[in-house]
Amino acid sequence: MTAYLTDTERKRLIDRLHAEGCSCVIRNGAQTRLFHERGVKDLYRLLREEPALLDGAFVADKVVGKGAAALMIVGGVHEIYADVISTPALELFAARGIRAVHALEVPHIVNRAGTGVCPVETLCRDCRTAEECMEPIRRFIESC
Repeated sequence: MTAYLTDTERKRLIDRLHAEGCSCVIRNGAQTRLFHERGVKDLYRLLREEPALLDGAFVADKVVGKGAAALMIVGGVHEIYADVISTPALELFAARGIRAVHALEVPHIVNRAGTGVCPVETLCRDCRTAEECMEPIRRFIESC
């Protein structure tokens, strides 16, 4: 199913992202799901266990780095909104023609401690495509 939403529907989903303290909100057809894990864990799990939810979905997310973008792309996400998005993530979306609206673009996502680059962003740095990011992300998730 493909998420064709009105501007009002998109705004409601983005408002829920903030009001309900979610890490991301995913809407596909009539189904809306809220997620609260940090990092890429929810997206990775969805891609492996419930890929139909991502296929054609609209995603509102607080922070999107290159790894999250890769998972969304491989999952077939149709459109995204991000409060903060990295330039490499935007480049991946643009290469696939996926609409990515954002409040703030940054050169890279910082780690949780604020002391350097996000580890997943670092792992995906030299990957040219979303598909190339999958193996480093898998190794990272399985090591956690």
